[in-house]
Amino acid sequence: MRLLLGLLLVAASAAGAAERTLHTERSLYRNISVIEEDGVRCLRFTVKRRESRQSCIDMADPDRLVLPYTPIAFAGLAVNPQPQRVLVLGLGGGTIVNVFDQLFPGIEVDAVEIDPAVINVARDYFNFSETASQRVYARDGRVFVRRALRKGKRYDYILLDAFNGDYIPEHLMTAEFLEECRQLLSEDGVLVANTFSSSRLYNSESATYHSVFGDFLNLRRRLGNRIIVAAPDGLPPEDTLRANVESIDADLERFGIDLVRALSLDRGRDWRRKARLLTDQFSPANLMKSQGDSDE
Repeated sequence: MRLLLGLLLVAASAAGAAERTLHTERSLYRNISVIEEDGVRCLRFTVKRRESRQSCIDMADPDRLVLPYTPIAFAGLAVNPQPQRVLVLGLGGGTIVNVFDQLFPGIEVDAVEIDPAVINVARDYFNFSETASQRVYARDGRVFVRRALRKGKRYDYILLDAFNGDYIPEHLMTAEFLEECRQLLSEDGVLVANTFSSSRLYNSESATYHSVFGDFLNLRRRLGNRIIVAAPDGLPPEDTLRANVESIDADLERFGIDLVRALSLDRGRDWRRKARLLTDQFSPANLMKSQGDSDE
């Protein structure tokens, strides 16, 4: 027994030693750290003692999408297989922005990140860089969306991937905000949102998306992230989605993106029909996360 315990302690010590902290700082919004273990580098946010991985990169294989949700975040290509203008709210390490740029050379990508410190970390530790067609804005996502609407901009692909380390910012979850995003989409545009299947906000969050977009693809496993895929005038039929997947000329396999498998994760409408909508007047995200749903 002592020998076994000793071996376990040695193994634990070795595992702990393998993790290196490359960077830490306290920004205006959260505690930020960059850690590396076994060649995988991750960006972490810590809020109220809770730590979450926001972005990871395999230093030996930068094309490999490390976090399980990231390949599914490209499921919107089944709706619009050739986007020309992409908006990403929430930069993280810039992994998804970089993949869009490599899949579709010359594509216009606007990335919006409220925290300048995150932008600097993405540049310094995660191989992110701006180009003539790939731009990053240090701005609140909702402010950016409203200004883009006033300028008459339209996007073919909008990805909502903004997290504060605790959950999605409340003002980026409401029906009013989603309606602003819907108006910002081009005629063939698609909105993709990264949320969680285990959230106590699940019912209200789902009902809110449905109130704005109608039926959407609800791509999720039992636990962990789930990806919502919605279109401004409703989704195309299933045979069109699959035909769009087959028409994509980009090298999705290089990044481990399997859209057929992603579409198979669709769970349909699995939330409470009478869930209360999240609005600018009613969005008690922190309360609902801590005390459970009160949306019946």
